[in-house]
Amino acid sequence: MFAALADLVASLPQWVRLGLVAGGAATVAIAGIFLAGVRLFPTAARPSDSRSDGDSRRRADVREYLDEIGERYVEDRALGEQSVAFYLPDRDVAVTFDPQAFYALGDRSTHPVLVEYEMPSVNLGYRLPFVTPEPERDRERRERRTRYERNDQQTGGDTEPQPKIAAYETLGVPATADETELRAAYRDRVKEVHPDHGGDEESFRRVQEAYATATRQTA
Repeated sequence: MFAALADLVASLPQWVRLGLVAGGAATVAIAGIFLAGVRLFPTAARPSDSRSDGDSRRRADVREYLDEIGERYVEDRALGEQSVAFYLPDRDVAVTFDPQAFYALGDRSTHPVLVEYEMPSVNLGYRLPFVTPEPERDRERRERRTRYERNDQQTGGDTEPQPKIAAYETLGVPATADETELRAAYRDRVKEVHPDHGGDEESFRRVQEAYATATRQTA
């Protein structure tokens, strides 16, 4: 076979043979240049390859909030088989954007906090299981809420503020429940009403707001 091929090549005009040799050499040279370029100048991974723009914004918002309140944190911390976006080592609190990680951490001593896609970072303080310093941007909101609750107490006599009563009822706990009982009730209720577990957005939001109100009232 090779002899026949050699005879065929030998029968070709000299200019054809020279063209074939030149073309082969050019192909080899181009391939070599391409491989060298790939090694010397590898394509940099785009930020969106490893993390979506939305996730990056949420991380930046949470990072800014934690820095503002002076809370120490570690990013991308592994807790058993789960990885969380932020871990607060001084509090043993895990902040995650992943509902599956949130539920998986429910059996651990670590307190998980779920941050939904559109949740403002300022609301994170209401979900953390400890009293947080008040950011300057929350001052006006607090003052409005304080005025409302003061007026509500004055009109209601010795009764508890209506927002607190509604919050405890939503969580299904008595008005004498402490922070530990509130936290346990919140974990149970949020699992029941979460959209990923057959619940709906409105019920999920009500439970979150109830927990925020109840814990703020007991702080």
